[in-house]
Amino acid sequence: MFDILMYLFENYIHSESAIFVEENELTEELKRAGFHSSEIYKALDWLEQLADLQNSDEFPYLNRSPSHSTRIFTDSECDKLDITCRSFLMFLEQVSLINPITREMVIDRIFDLDKEVISLDDLKWVVLMVLFNVPGQEGAYAQMEDLIFDERRGQVH
Repeated sequence: MFDILMYLFENYIHSESAIFVEENELTEELKRAGFHSSEIYKALDWLEQLADLQNSDEFPYLNRSPSHSTRIFTDSECDKLDITCRSFLMFLEQVSLINPITREMVIDRIFDLDKEVISLDDLKWVVLMVLFNVPGQEGAYAQMEDLIFDERRGQVH
């Protein structure tokens, strides 16, 4: 499923044509690219849930905008996100690339991936996808993109 998300992100992020194609057309394109139907539907559902997070009453903490917060990770979160990933999230918050709301959106989306453990690279891509889909986060998205793609700076974390 993550490979499909990456495929869509890489193929549509800088495209002039938005991803507003018919779901059937998109599904057929993904099948032609070699992805399996069950994984395609999981990926499309993942993206739909990301969009729904912004308007959800299920997650009331996303409707408030605290200026800062302390995040305590559960054991299951620590199992999926190692110390490198958790400290990277904290770093992103400290430099104001994400806020408590977008942080929780990232964590929510990570836990809906079909992966036992999330690598730092996976986390960075999920952060990019979340920032891309949240209105008003264009500056943070551009800075995060620089952190990922600007190899002259070396490894950030």
